Amino acid sequence: MILIVDDKPENILSLKKTLELYNFEVDTALSGEEALKKILKTNYTLIILDVQMPSMDGFEVAEAISGYSKAKDVPIIFLSAVNKDKKFVTRGYASGGIDYITKPVDPDILILKVKTFYKLYEQTKQLSQMQAQLQEEVEVRKQAQASLSDTVKELHSILESIPQIAFTAKADGTLEYVNQHWYAYSPDLHSWPETLPGQTPVKEQLARVLASGHSLETEVFIKRKAAENVFGAPDYRCHLLRVTPVKEGAQIVKWVGTFTDIAHQKQANEILEQRVEERTEALRAMNLALEISNHDLQQFASVASHDLKEPLRKIQLFSSILRDRHVSRDDESLQYITRIVNSSERMSKLINDLLGYSRLSVDSAFEPVQLNRTITDILSDLELSIQEKQAAIVVADIPQIEAIPGQMRQVFQNIISNSLKFSKKDVRPEISISAALVAEKDLDAPAAPNGAWCRILIQDNGIGFNEKYLDKIFTIFQRLNAREEYEGTGIGLAIAKKVIEKHQGLISARSQEGQGATFILLLPVRQHASQMLEDNSLEPGHSYGVTAG
Repeated sequence: MILIVDDKPENILSLKKTLELYNFEVDTALSGEEALKKILKTNYTLIILDVQMPSMDGFEVAEAISGYSKAKDVPIIFLSAVNKDKKFVTRGYASGGIDYITKPVDPDILILKVKTFYKLYEQTKQLSQMQAQLQEEVEVRKQAQASLSDTVKELHSILESIPQIAFTAKADGTLEYVNQHWYAYSPDLHSWPETLPGQTPVKEQLARVLASGHSLETEVFIKRKAAENVFGAPDYRCHLLRVTPVKEGAQIVKWVGTFTDIAHQKQANEILEQRVEERTEALRAMNLALEISNHDLQQFASVASHDLKEPLRKIQLFSSILRDRHVSRDDESLQYITRIVNSSERMSKLINDLLGYSRLSVDSAFEPVQLNRTITDILSDLELSIQEKQAAIVVADIPQIEAIPGQMRQVFQNIISNSLKFSKKDVRPEISISAALVAEKDLDAPAAPNGAWCRILIQDNGIGFNEKYLDKIFTIFQRLNAREEYEGTGIGLAIAKKVIEKHQGLISARSQEGQGATFILLLPVRQHASQMLEDNSLEPGHSYGVTAG
């Protein structure tokens, strides 16, 4: 905006119209005092100032404007119709004007001068703004430089405080800083520590890292200055070298590296590895001796059981003959002979069960087993007991699994026999056997059509047991009921547990006293792999039962 100051309205009007024709924005003042008030409130690009004015002439106004920090750089053009002498022109320039025009004014000349001074002022203003921005940027850079310097000092302080050899390098790999530990392995800042002969020098390893742009972590043996080992040879100590790039955005600006002395750790690891190897060799020897011992023990168990059975059979035979032929009329003698027969029968069962338990340690081959067929054979063997107790047994379809057939037979025969044995008096035994595939080795896992594990439930309505004795029932020779009330050796469920564990499975039970029991078996469909089942070979379900007539 241009300010025109003149005490004559007609002069202001003619100048204003002339400037507005060229799209200049114009403001006016009829006195010096009014002009100074407007200059305090408004920013002007150019001031056209009449020299001859009452009260306060143009020179005084110009001198007053030069004292304003806000307007001191605004160009002033003086207009005068009377004061044309050199001394007035000189005073105009001295007062702060940039031009002195005498009236009458040539409009074209005035417009040219206004455009020129207007443009110069705008350029000067832009230059001032640029200078201010540059000054601000310089200050920002100074602050950044100071901050960077503080960061570098802090980094150097940290590197000096750590026990490792530490260094920093420029983006091209040139060393720029090393801590005090460096000089125990290198004479100066520009020399890398010497590596063990035959090992790649550190400088070459760093060159590869610079080419790849990745971090480095490797073991190196570097020579310690003026030090020898116990044999008088140069002392090369094992260090872990780590080199990491420092980036600004995607650009690597620095590398930071450390050498960590791991000689003692290396030595300790070697001693540990040697001891582990010695211990492993000792364990191998112990395992071999244990295998030989197990084999001998199995042979002994087999021979011992055979040798024990022979006199037991004679005891049973001759006791039966005595009972039937000679003491049948003597009640007291008959009672004693009966006890001898019953005890010999229990001992025979105990020997057979112990022999079966010991044989579980023998390695056997896994093969596909149709559990429905196995259960069918077991129920056929137990037919007399089933008919005697009028038991109802329902068997659902069970998937084929990889197992040891004979051992699976032992498991199901022992559990089903227990369900028949521990039935309630005067209550018809009911036993149900069901199965489902699950995806996880978890007794409570949800069913999954293609699961890698088979969960089998064997439920009965017998006398049950208190679950606080759950661990006890799977322990050899442990019984929850008196021998006089329920016969048995206390080995059956221990055999079942050992078989299931040998098959990499799980076994457990759920029960309450008087509420029956549910035995849960979890077996892998395939041995040595938890893979998805590809071929479900199912045998049709069966229902077994005897109804009282």
